[in-house]
Amino acid sequence: MTETCKFGILDIGIWNLFGVWCLGFGISKYIMFITKLGEFGLIEHFRKSIRTDVSVIQGSGDDCAVLSLDKFRYQLFTCDMMMEGVDFTLKDRPYLIGRKAMAIQISDIAACAGIPRHCLVSLGLPPDTSLRFVDELLRGMRAMARQFKVNIVGGDLSRSSKLVIDVSMLGVVRKKDLLLRSGARLHDIIFVTGTLGGSIRGKHLTFTPRVKQALFLTKNFKLHAMIDISDGLLQDLHHILERSKVGAVVYEQLIPVAKHSHIKEALSMGEDFELLFTLPKQEAKKLMKRKIRMFRPIGEIVTKVEGLNLIGRDGKPKPFHIKGYRHF
Repeated sequence: MTETCKFGILDIGIWNLFGVWCLGFGISKYIMFITKLGEFGLIEHFRKSIRTDVSVIQGSGDDCAVLSLDKFRYQLFTCDMMMEGVDFTLKDRPYLIGRKAMAIQISDIAACAGIPRHCLVSLGLPPDTSLRFVDELLRGMRAMARQFKVNIVGGDLSRSSKLVIDVSMLGVVRKKDLLLRSGARLHDIIFVTGTLGGSIRGKHLTFTPRVKQALFLTKNFKLHAMIDISDGLLQDLHHILERSKVGAVVYEQLIPVAKHSHIKEALSMGEDFELLFTLPKQEAKKLMKRKIRMFRPIGEIVTKVEGLNLIGRDGKPKPFHIKGYRHF
């Protein structure tokens, strides 16, 4: 017992000295934990060290990477990893797990106004996984791929302690239709598709990517910015505001809250996978004249110095925190 205590004290002393030494030489960041940075801070940390060539039109920081393709089109490239216990549980139907793994990539392509085309699927599988489970998983993937005419062209397999699914997808978009998070402009009207909130009660596994809606919008209206709502309305709107260097006013009474949900969930729950987009006032008026219930105005783009403001049902500014899903 005595030796163990002495070792513990010595161990702590060494690490304290090491910490002082690190600070003195400016390398304290190497003993910082990723939870200190958070998910988006960690992404930004990576972004600063990545260099790309002229073939990359848009790299990290949007729903898809945008790459050179031909005279009229860009190539879109996206990937997402789904982890057991984070994005799904083994109590969920394997068919729906597979369906979701494919659908979230298609939703990213839709957020850039593109058409999904090809994908690779990588699986990390525990050794005791049944063949029936894997077949159902792949059946869900194939069903979603078939619906959106996506070709599954290969992938990889690995042994894993938990089920891990990674899908990398390619799509195409006409250059004149490309939408990013960085295009929002002063006085744009902010819209969402569908309803928001309560996704954990099933929608996160059964949603339909809004490819059709994105193509309809870009064909008939002049949009400025778009993102899909994966991390929560306010958090994803904040991504647009940061990239576009603007602010926004959102009206609580205009937010379309899903049945069996409530406003707090609609603002921050995430995994609705609806589209959040901005367009000029004149274009917004044209869209609203169509009286399509799928498209709902919820606010307006303002100057950056005004920040993000939520107006309550009483017409007064309402305090809020930008909450949404974060991995760290």
